[in-house]
Amino acid sequence: MEYRKLYEQWLNNEFFDEKTREELKALEGNESEIEDRFYKSLEFGTAGLRGKLGAGTNRMNSYNIAKVTQGIADYIVERGPEYMERGVAIAYDCRHFSDDFSKLAALVLAGNGIKAYLFESLRPTPELSYAIRQLNTASGIIITASHNPKDYNGYKVYWEDGAQVLSEIADAMTEKISLVESFESVKKMDEEEAKAKGLLTMLGKEMDDKYINMVKNLSIRDEGIDKNIKIIYTPLNGTGSIPVQRVLKERGFTNIAVVPEQEHPDPDFTTVGYPNPEDTKAFKYAENLGKEIGAELLIATDPDCDRLAIEVRDENGEYVSFNGNQTGAILINYIVEGLNALGKLPEKPAIVKSIVTGDLGKAIATEYGVETFEALTGFKNICGRIPELKENGYNYIFGYEESIGYTTGTEVRDKDGVSSSMLLCEAAAYYKAQGKTLLQVREEIFQKLGYYKEKQISLVLEGVEGQNRISRMMETYREEYPTLIGAKKLAEAIDYSKGYKDIPSSNVLKYYLEDGSWYAVRPSGTEPKIKIYIYTKADSDAAADKNIEVMEKTILDTLNSVE
Repeated sequence: MEYRKLYEQWLNNEFFDEKTREELKALEGNESEIEDRFYKSLEFGTAGLRGKLGAGTNRMNSYNIAKVTQGIADYIVERGPEYMERGVAIAYDCRHFSDDFSKLAALVLAGNGIKAYLFESLRPTPELSYAIRQLNTASGIIITASHNPKDYNGYKVYWEDGAQVLSEIADAMTEKISLVESFESVKKMDEEEAKAKGLLTMLGKEMDDKYINMVKNLSIRDEGIDKNIKIIYTPLNGTGSIPVQRVLKERGFTNIAVVPEQEHPDPDFTTVGYPNPEDTKAFKYAENLGKEIGAELLIATDPDCDRLAIEVRDENGEYVSFNGNQTGAILINYIVEGLNALGKLPEKPAIVKSIVTGDLGKAIATEYGVETFEALTGFKNICGRIPELKENGYNYIFGYEESIGYTTGTEVRDKDGVSSSMLLCEAAAYYKAQGKTLLQVREEIFQKLGYYKEKQISLVLEGVEGQNRISRMMETYREEYPTLIGAKKLAEAIDYSKGYKDIPSSNVLKYYLEDGSWYAVRPSGTEPKIKIYIYTKADSDAAADKNIEVMEKTILDTLNSVE
């Protein structure tokens, strides 16, 4: 058993610190846990690394961080002195060991003669993306597990365009990582020596100011908006607290209350457990405070502040959640309508959405002559289309995906919860000045364009067997998918594993029904899940719900039949 052999090596090798070996020693007798920690190495891919914290080859720890960074350093060194001199920008979030991992990465880069620019304290992911382009670095790293539970951490890698690395570069980096002979072979420099040699520079207020000013410049309107709108904000104990509060204050929104229990960093996410604002349970504290003070809008960002979710007060004083497709549609409606009204809509305007994002935003954009392009999931792919669009004369103005990620403009090449928070509050304030809530705006859009409804389902299958079952589900569904759902016939089946039109290869299946409804199935790239995305459009809310219900049952029955 190979995993047992690796376990024994870590347990008995004095290179690994005593705390690590004690943690492993305590696992004796728990064979399934030992296997899960050592049956594979934590995989580096286009999402970087992400996994549970702990000792082992399949865990996030300082040894794996150092080895991966050494491989990335080897890749940069191979690109030549110019890339080494340009260096790497590094940021981190509020999670356990994030600060340690980020400093370790910086010192490994320095040990290989590569400049590192390290933020002095936690910062949001979009600021890291912005800093890469501002500093003209060759690459960027952020230590974050985004919205995963507290026992996770991650390591995301960016390239010189400010977007996460695409597969071509990720694959080349993976190859270099695989060639790192051992943990002991990693090169690392002392912190003081790195600073003395100019290989470690700290980033702080100057970059913050540039980033906030850039965000403020994305504003659509300053007149005709009711900045007195009452808003609750929760950063869910993450990195968004300082930048989101600052940008809203500087834009003149003074009636903002922050959930006190969730304002400051907490790596254990004590008040929320699963810090994913896409899950309405994350809004519990915000809802309580909102009802107490009569807030009209609740906004939440995830721990690394790249994603945004909202809830809006209805006429009964209850809060109604918007999913990512709906929030994206509101932003598109506000931004495109505003640019058009102010004569600022550029020639050949374009938005980009992922292939599993709904079509309501596209329908709104079309009303204003804005073309919609698609990309694979992930903002590395969405923002990855910006250069190509520019070459073809298009002006990219907005990108989004259903998983509550949005970005405006081209300065940040990733999801941006800071700018999205500002623009969403601005939209709510603009419509309030017209006597409308965002709920009423959403209903107006539905009445005009049709009732677009959607549902996302995640089947969580953890561990070795879970991963194997996800693979079996995908392969079986690829060959044996339903050709009739309710009374509706299948119109088209798309297997993206072979690529499709201008979309590269990916393990995604998409099926269109004859009435225009569609659904997609794919494994998560960062979590032990298989995801199902269901979309429909109907003349009424009830009819759309019925379509979703029928589709869901047929799809899940087929998937769950796979043992």
